[in-house]
Amino acid sequence: MRYPEEVVEEVRMKNDIVDVISGYVKLQKKGSNYFGLCPFHNEKSPSFSVSPSKQMYYCFGCGAGGNVITFVMEYENYSFMEALQMLADRAGVALPKQEYSKEAKEAADLRTALLEINRMAANYYYFQLTNPQGEVGYRYLRDRQLADDTIRHFGLGFANKTSDDLYRYLRAKGYDDKILKETGLVTIEERGAHDKFWNRVMFPIMDVNNRVIGFGGRVMGAGEPKYLNSPETKLFDKSRNLYGLNYARLSREKYILICEGYMDVIAMHQAGFTNAVASLGTAFTTQHAALLKRYTDKVVLTYDSDGAGTKAALRAIPILRDVGMSIRVLNMQPHKDPDEFIKNMGAEAFRERIEQARNSFLFEIDVLKRNYEMDDPEQKTEFYNQVAKKLCEFPEALERENYLEAVSREFFINYEDLKRLVNRMGARLGPVAPREEEENTAGKKKKDREDGRNQSQRLLLTWLIENPFLFDKIEGIITPDDFIEDLYHQVAKMVFDGHAAGNLNPAEILNHFINDEEQYRVVAGLFNASLKESLDNEEQKKAFSETIMKVKKNSLDYASRNAAGIEELQRIIKEQAALKDLHISLD
Repeated sequence: MRYPEEVVEEVRMKNDIVDVISGYVKLQKKGSNYFGLCPFHNEKSPSFSVSPSKQMYYCFGCGAGGNVITFVMEYENYSFMEALQMLADRAGVALPKQEYSKEAKEAADLRTALLEINRMAANYYYFQLTNPQGEVGYRYLRDRQLADDTIRHFGLGFANKTSDDLYRYLRAKGYDDKILKETGLVTIEERGAHDKFWNRVMFPIMDVNNRVIGFGGRVMGAGEPKYLNSPETKLFDKSRNLYGLNYARLSREKYILICEGYMDVIAMHQAGFTNAVASLGTAFTTQHAALLKRYTDKVVLTYDSDGAGTKAALRAIPILRDVGMSIRVLNMQPHKDPDEFIKNMGAEAFRERIEQARNSFLFEIDVLKRNYEMDDPEQKTEFYNQVAKKLCEFPEALERENYLEAVSREFFINYEDLKRLVNRMGARLGPVAPREEEENTAGKKKKDREDGRNQSQRLLLTWLIENPFLFDKIEGIITPDDFIEDLYHQVAKMVFDGHAAGNLNPAEILNHFINDEEQYRVVAGLFNASLKESLDNEEQKKAFSETIMKVKKNSLDYASRNAAGIEELQRIIKEQAALKDLHISLD
């Protein structure tokens, strides 16, 4: 369901952006705006600006920007509907009742009930851990050097040895077998019911909004399997969730640490590395990579140092690379995993290892080299061939050249010899086509022209938004139709209409682009661009005039290419000729 625009605007207007963001970020007033440290990237000097007049925020460091609704969406990782509901509740605005189909209502009710049951189960497990019956589980966690605060922070618990303990508890709370079957917490058969987890330390698995969606359990004693996860349910899909991401997404670090298990994540968070996550008993997936991409462009793999950990890293690297991640691999030696490393060498040593983490491509070459006996000429030659083959995987010539230099330097391979081998290998395997660079050059020139055209439109919109008196200067010269890029045309139409109505409202305009992340970032940038000088300066006056000329010329050029007939084309040609005599005065 989409709420009417006037409802969305009412919610936005009744939630002052400074008040809302102050609940998340410490703000200080400087001039007419407020500034603080950006919550969306790590920084030491405040570049995060909140404008009371525009009711918008913008970070001049990372480019994050928007209105109060998009702030809540981005900070809390809420959907638009969730953010709107939260802000409506905060402001006391009653949203219209949503109309559900019977099937949609049943699905929504089921999801709500499952979340409530999981929350109750997590509380129950925690209660068991902190009482005598959970002593074995509590002692295990304390032996692993987890503090009570850490146990409480992650909501760790214990499933009793009684095999139907939780089932009886939930039945007593009024839940019937039909819905309990859907939770993944119990198995119900003709011969009776029993719990999925018993005699295990329990790890609640939370989504990014801190809602319990599943569990992992570590058996006490020699039982199998050692670790057991909830099955797939209406709430829980292990290929789309990461343990610890609910906390890691709020870390101020620029990267996320990826490890293998619950205990590694918990140990790392306890040691101060609150940006650690782990996959949930499954291989790293494309969905995991896409999920991480929402929060960072950089990851450090901290998988176990054994053979299985190396294989896991080699599987994850191309998946992460495909979504545009920068990947490094941490050397855990002489220890097996992060938990063991931190216990033996401390947090500072671990941080040093993070700083020294290996480039993922060079790590792949390191592992590749282990397969060859370098004293054997035949195997050494094959190693070089395999290295050249991997270098051919880089489609961009510059990136390929950079890695070629690095491999040559790191592995003591003659640069010229390796380059010739890469070229021969590329020709044999189907190289990046020689013409590709020519095509790229032509494409770049076209893109540069488009970027220049778009830059003029962006700049003019920003000037108009910042200096409303300029509308009088461009009257009869520039209209919204002169903004030929589709997004800028949409914004220009709203800006011009708003000015004409005496109500130019950037935050309200942004509401129209909330469902498209890329668009709303661009539009937010328009409303928050930093104009370094005022138009009192002669040089800036000249720049403004030139910008108007560029926008108008590009508009007429576009119109001439798309003219419907001779008469229209003749009119456009006359307007193009008249541009030479056009004079724009700001005085």
